[in-house]
Amino acid sequence: DTCHAAGVKVVVDTVINHMANSAGTGTAGSSYSKYNYPGLYSSSDLDDCTRDIDNYGDSWNVHHCELSGLPDLDTGEEYVRKTIAGYLNDLLSLGVDGFRIDAAKHIPPGDLANIKGRLSNPGVHWKQETIGAPGEAVQPGQYTGTGDVQEFSFAKDLKRIFSGEKLAYLKNFGEAWGYVPSGKAATFVTNHDTERHDTTLTYKNGSAYTLAHVFMLAWPYGSPDVHSGYEFSSDAGSPNDGQVNACYTDGWKCQHAWREIASMVEFRNTAGSAGVTNWWDNGNNAIAFGRGDKAYVAINHESGSLNRTFQTSLPAGTYCDVQSGKPVTVNGSGQFTATLGGNTALALHTGATSCSDTGPGPDPDPEAGASFSVDATTAWGENIYVTGDNAALGSWNPAAALKLDPASYPVWKLDVALPTGTSFAYKYLRKDASGKVTWESGANRTATVPSSGKTLLSDSWRS
Repeated sequence: DTCHAAGVKVVVDTVINHMANSAGTGTAGSSYSKYNYPGLYSSSDLDDCTRDIDNYGDSWNVHHCELSGLPDLDTGEEYVRKTIAGYLNDLLSLGVDGFRIDAAKHIPPGDLANIKGRLSNPGVHWKQETIGAPGEAVQPGQYTGTGDVQEFSFAKDLKRIFSGEKLAYLKNFGEAWGYVPSGKAATFVTNHDTERHDTTLTYKNGSAYTLAHVFMLAWPYGSPDVHSGYEFSSDAGSPNDGQVNACYTDGWKCQHAWREIASMVEFRNTAGSAGVTNWWDNGNNAIAFGRGDKAYVAINHESGSLNRTFQTSLPAGTYCDVQSGKPVTVNGSGQFTATLGGNTALALHTGATSCSDTGPGPDPDPEAGASFSVDATTAWGENIYVTGDNAALGSWNPAAALKLDPASYPVWKLDVALPTGTSFAYKYLRKDASGKVTWESGANRTATVPSSGKTLLSDSWRS
């Protein structure tokens, strides 16, 4: 009820493919052991195959043998189907709005359809974890008759593109890449499993991670999920006691609250079903596109600034760039001129025509900003970043910090667009290959953008 009162729906991650593979005592005091769960299941309710899955080219092996030693429930059995449906119906009676089916790939599609058909609301939101791979017998498309499927290839390909290939390749991203139909796809940049397995981007990837979210939420494919997770090393999980006091404490990264990500939710809702228009790219890592006459986004995943006149289908008028909170004026031809700092984005939509946090004022000078330059010697795998108290600098969030260009090593450089007269605080940090962050010492640095041009900052790393 508390969630619903706040406009939040609840989707439960349900584990119905298997049982625990060890002995112990449950939270309610019941004892259990592998293959025997008194009052619930016994060995007769489990599949006969008690070895690990060893042939992903054989669907029977994938569906009926054990996933990492976890006893596999015989979901073809009437009692098991009835018991699982009873569990899900109990959750629905508590007000749950949908289900994410863990390890759905290891349950025959027909069994899942039978179980879902027994629910008090058979049309409930139903999202299935189905990790497909070329050449395997079980593929995500086999489960679209029951509900949505998580398109893991979407997340893996985003990592590949944002980590070293060209954003220009994204022009036809989606079904043309062999993914399931858009209306059946649940998309994500990362989730609680993949971020610990190094198969998708994570908060440790800084601007690549943030910009991938901007793209996902702007692009008309699938139904996007944003994972708001915890700091981790290796496969560490959330706090052991399950208690978190507030955003940015106890290791909670609060990605859902990052301006760059949160602002794109309304962008997506405003764009609706509008298709892609006015695609532009520089042949490398700067792209821009519209969503009909409703929205327009530009993403600069280059280390240097991008200054150009963009062509949109937006009606003439003033809009708020929801990424920076600054006004942008679109002329009668649907054009506007803007400068995007390295590894930043700009997003306009018809639902945001004023910036309440900035008030009225002139458009930023497209040439104005800060030119960062810092002499910093690094070890192999380390990179230098800058962040500060301005949204364009990542709002002191290391995960949103801007990476500097090492082309003039040991001097690292970056130009960032900021309105004239802007006073800001900033500091440099370094990240190693594992994502570990080390801040430079000393007090915060400060600077002010002049009335014209850029403030030129020539700094040295403070150890």
